[in-house]
Amino acid sequence: MPAYADLIITDAHIHTVDDDRSVAEAVAISDGRIVRVGDMTSVERLADVETTIIPCDGRVVLPGFIDAHTHMESTGRHLVHADLSEATTREEAIDLLTRGDIGHEWIFGFGYDESTWPEGELLRRDDLDEVSTERPVVAYRVDMHTASINSVALERVGDTLPEDDIELDEGEPTGLITEDAVGVVSEQTADASPTLTLLEAATAHALSLGVTCVHDMVRHSDAPRVYRALDIKDELDLRIRLNYWSNHLDAVDELGLQTNHGSDRVEVGAIKTFTDGAIGGRTAKVTEAYVDGEGTGTWVVDPDELEALVKRVDDAGHQLTIHAIGDEAIEVTLDKLESTDSPGRSRHRVEHVELASDEQIQRFTESGIIASVQPNFHQWSGEGGLYDRRLGEARSRGSNRFRTMADAGVNLAFGSDSMPIGPLYGIHCAVNARDPSQRLTVDEAIEAYTLGSAYAGFAEDDLGSIEPGKLADLVILEESPWEVPNAIAEIEVWKTIVGGEVVYRSS
Repeated sequence: MPAYADLIITDAHIHTVDDDRSVAEAVAISDGRIVRVGDMTSVERLADVETTIIPCDGRVVLPGFIDAHTHMESTGRHLVHADLSEATTREEAIDLLTRGDIGHEWIFGFGYDESTWPEGELLRRDDLDEVSTERPVVAYRVDMHTASINSVALERVGDTLPEDDIELDEGEPTGLITEDAVGVVSEQTADASPTLTLLEAATAHALSLGVTCVHDMVRHSDAPRVYRALDIKDELDLRIRLNYWSNHLDAVDELGLQTNHGSDRVEVGAIKTFTDGAIGGRTAKVTEAYVDGEGTGTWVVDPDELEALVKRVDDAGHQLTIHAIGDEAIEVTLDKLESTDSPGRSRHRVEHVELASDEQIQRFTESGIIASVQPNFHQWSGEGGLYDRRLGEARSRGSNRFRTMADAGVNLAFGSDSMPIGPLYGIHCAVNARDPSQRLTVDEAIEAYTLGSAYAGFAEDDLGSIEPGKLADLVILEESPWEVPNAIAEIEVWKTIVGGEVVYRSS
């Protein structure tokens, strides 16, 4: 232990998220790590004239939040281009696009959610032609599995889009595209904004929300290069775990990258793949048909193809993380992961797990497979909301069953899927879920967003709790979530600390 601390936080309610869920008054930090946690008298003994003291005046200190599922470039695009997430009507979305950034050839909008609109209809070509008949326009739905493009964009890229992912009306494309077609448009417009600009905007935003580490899902992107360049220059304030899409597997293997390889700021995570789509676009693979449309969803990756991929990735020693939303997709995903030698030891993950059955939840427990879930998805589970309309009330109430998972001993990791990034919003959703039987306690929700996500990234020895020896990643809140359980989403972040350095201060 050093003779003196570089930084001491005092007069605080420090919820350590250790095994005892203990609460301390002060914490001392030296060389980026926590060296003492306890009462103010014992911690202040490590102060000298050069020690920085942060008196918290009774504020709450938590481990830095770890978002186990983000899309940082998408978050950056929301911030740089038209953010459609606040649109409450079709007209508002069109107006936001019309007033959007005109510094690019394309007009972009991100994050619209038609399920909150009175019309409840997805945007289509005719809607976006109102924005422009001269420039290509694309508006991405909040789940990024569906997008809408105007007539100019259809003329520009229509011939390159997979036919199965284009909605037709009497043989003519409506401008609504899904799944692989969305990926094609994203790839063809990837150079519209510099990656550095997007990642800097997203990083600053995440830090302002108390996020100190993200598991970023990267695909057809130079984000890994940008992150590493910032790390080399000591200009990266956020910890990044890179989960590479399976499209990159050949390159990952050729370069000899391995899960958990890297620095304390940028490391290799899992190999990411899909099974199904999303509930919003009726492409999540379910066993019982959607109540407001035909069919039971779509395989984005065929089960046979998934089986071969799982074997290859597991044999190479990589962690796997697989998107599965519908109950049929979850079943197939568990089948494939359980066929590996050690799904628990490899910490393989299933992302989203929105419609898991009792039997499937028990399989998560027995196998040790991690459920990487998004509590903010409860935003669609309210009465008359998206889940009710797509699935019916009974299945809606059976979605995102975090209480059942926690009681069964499932390894839970919380993330946002960037819809939107915001751990306090996610914690609020988990604590105030529509169905009281599925609500978590404040302690449980915070643990899933800290230690649970750290475990999902093999980082529980360094991150996720406030204990001596761990990296000094902390968030200081203006109010206590325990005192305002019905208003957790409204709590403001006062300071965010990464590696013992204050990287965000509220104004």
